[in-house]
Amino acid sequence: MTEKKLAQRNYYGMALADLAKRDPDIVVLDADLADSTKTSEFNKVAPKRFIEVGIAEQNMIGVASGLAASGKTVFASTFAVFASGRCWEQIRLAVAYPRLNVKIVATHCGISVGEDGASHQALEDIALMRALPNMTVISPADAYEAYTATMAIAEFDGPVYMRMGRAEFPAITKEYAEFTIGKASVLKEGDDVTLVGTGQMVALCMEAADALLEEGIDAEVVNMSTIKPLDKDAMRGSLQKTGCAVTAEEHSIIGGLGAAVAEFLSQEMPAPLEMIGTKDTFGESGAPAKLLEKYGLTSKEIAEAAKRSIQRKKELKK
Repeated sequence: MTEKKLAQRNYYGMALADLAKRDPDIVVLDADLADSTKTSEFNKVAPKRFIEVGIAEQNMIGVASGLAASGKTVFASTFAVFASGRCWEQIRLAVAYPRLNVKIVATHCGISVGEDGASHQALEDIALMRALPNMTVISPADAYEAYTATMAIAEFDGPVYMRMGRAEFPAITKEYAEFTIGKASVLKEGDDVTLVGTGQMVALCMEAADALLEEGIDAEVVNMSTIKPLDKDAMRGSLQKTGCAVTAEEHSIIGGLGAAVAEFLSQEMPAPLEMIGTKDTFGESGAPAKLLEKYGLTSKEIAEAAKRSIQRKKELKK
């Protein structure tokens, strides 16, 4: 892991600008937040294919579905709390149901939105989008992966929801590495416990793995950047080695990555699982680092959860 900290949304904007030059059928929409979501980078290259709908998110999805039905590949962006919540009915009926080629890319996800507070901290968006038939759900691990994931979803035929954070955080993947939708990547191999992270929590899983190794615990770290469809083969392969797991997400543990992994384990290979994420709660206003600490989204909490999971594994073997 490098010490370089980068914002995912900046690399999303870079990817859109590159796509504008390559594909004349890509259209980008935004809801009065282009400077924040960085869709403004596409507008600089292809202004005739950029549509600013204003503060009208539901209308944005309607326009996006119409363009997609006419053969365009459409990216629609706004903050996650609006993209997933305000537009949910329109996404369900106008995008997911007809399986149209609309990419809903949301920024400002999770508790680390910070001072904007509970009204803008999307902690339920994975659950909302994951429940929709035909919807693919992606949460890149860092800025580099945000770029490659954007390029990948542009080639993918069908609805996609991709979430990104607001703040800068460590780059942990290789720049321009291949991104395959539906495939997890093992960033560190280990035998004692599987740490499954998504979004910026993957970097914290790597930090936790380093701390655990100092205590003689060898943790495997899996970057689950596609949450739906879940890479069951990757989970199966890792759990066959370690026998227990921890999930980590900047999202509620209700309906998110932890729930997806728990569903898999309960159906295919029962194993102890601990979940790191926000509990049944809203967030609050504050500095991002302080909020992550208050709500238990830290490498220390991941490491402690790993120890609990290992202990439960040992007790099952008695």
